Amino acid sequence: MSGHRWAARAAAGAAAVALTVTGGAVAQADDDIDSLGAEEIADRSRDALLDVRSLHLSARGSLDGSGSDMSLDLTLDREGNCAGGVDMGDDGSVEIVKRGDDVWLKPDAAFWKNHVPIGGSTFDSILDGRYMKASADNPRLRSVTEVCDLDTFRELITDNAGTAAGGTLTKGEKTEVNGAPAVPLTRTEDGERLTAYVAAEGTPYPVRITVRNADEEGTVDFSGFDRPVPTATPSADETVDITALLGRSIKPV
Repeated sequence: MSGHRWAARAAAGAAAVALTVTGGAVAQADDDIDSLGAEEIADRSRDALLDVRSLHLSARGSLDGSGSDMSLDLTLDREGNCAGGVDMGDDGSVEIVKRGDDVWLKPDAAFWKNHVPIGGSTFDSILDGRYMKASADNPRLRSVTEVCDLDTFRELITDNAGTAAGGTLTKGEKTEVNGAPAVPLTRTEDGERLTAYVAAEGTPYPVRITVRNADEEGTVDFSGFDRPVPTATPSADETVDITALLGRSIKPV
């Protein structure tokens, strides 16, 4: 699977996990989250996640069911801007920057070798460590532009809001995630164990979600809520415009 398709599936998986564990209804006034029941905490956590304008998403493990250990690290917003990358271990990595109507990608040599075996080395030589730049509306890059848009993530949750999650949601003892207090909510069903850690102070955002089953084992961290996506983009000296090439010979990445 290509890096960008994995990125899209990982983000979709993160949204599905968020829905499953934090599915709910209408946000309530702030209370001491630790004093509430599991379902009410889940309700508030879901609505808090849907309200954000931007966030930082870090996924690691195997969230797409492939069994491969990968990682996704992106800051993204509801305007479709993003910055970050995908690391597929021995299969290579890709840096991603999207701003407005443009997207910049920097695959490493291992990516070209493993995912574009015919012609990949040529593109790697042409880029010579630079980003390839293209129009964000190019259909061959749809998987990149979709994963960069926080609204895509939010729609995955909203569109499935009526889907009833099975299993019993239980609240655990307060713990810490990245040095801040959080309340764990766990749902177990059919050999799958999902745990959402909800911030116990301030807005009840889900700050970490873990998934464990026969095919998947991964962790998704959420942070940087409503902090803007970095505005810096690669300079002209760091860039090769490949819009024309995408229309002819390059395969989707």
